[in-house]
Amino acid sequence: MEPKKETARPIIEQLHEYVETRAKLLKLEVIDRSTNVIAGIVVDLVMIIMFILTFLFASFTLALFLGDVLGANWKGFGSVAILYLLIAVIVIIARKPVQRPLVNILVRKLFN
Repeated sequence: MEPKKETARPIIEQLHEYVETRAKLLKLEVIDRSTNVIAGIVVDLVMIIMFILTFLFASFTLALFLGDVLGANWKGFGSVAILYLLIAVIVIIARKPVQRPLVNILVRKLFN
């Protein structure tokens, strides 16, 4: 009877070590995935901020150029405002076809 207990004990110890190893592996996988997601979000936010700044300065440049062409700065800024208003109306009208691909991109980013 004692030889069975001796062989059973190492199996229990191995099972315990296996469970601990799996727990550590799961913890490391969660850390890896979460850091990848956070890094991706930070990079995306930096890119979005850069695009917004570029868009802002390009808008001022266009408005000032149109102001020179039209003879008054208010006409240039007004023209740019009307242009952005038209773009906003188009985006509002076409919101549903644009929304689904954006959701798919975000879900893909979270699960990859």
